Amino acid sequence: MGRFFSVNVGTQKGQKVVKNGPYKLVRHPSYTGLLLTLIGIGLALQSWGAVIILILVFGCTFGYRIHIEEKLLISEFNGEYIQYMKKTKRLIPYIL
Repeated sequence: MGRFFSVNVGTQKGQKVVKNGPYKLVRHPSYTGLLLTLIGIGLALQSWGAVIILILVFGCTFGYRIHIEEKLLISEFNGEYIQYMKKTKRLIPYIL
């Protein structure tokens, strides 16, 4: 994403659908990294309860954000993003 990355949901002039690097495997690699970090924290705490709670919190908050982001990206990039969605998973390569 480079200069187009932002914490705010939106697109910028000149932005395109990125399909290389980690985006070749998943549509939201930064969220995948965060999910792995949260699972690691739960495991470091040696608590399956913590892992479950962290995954549930992640699922609720980032699940909603991903939904909003993808809705926006479909409206901005239409067919190109829909085709990209068909070829890649959201968070976990080949699974989810």
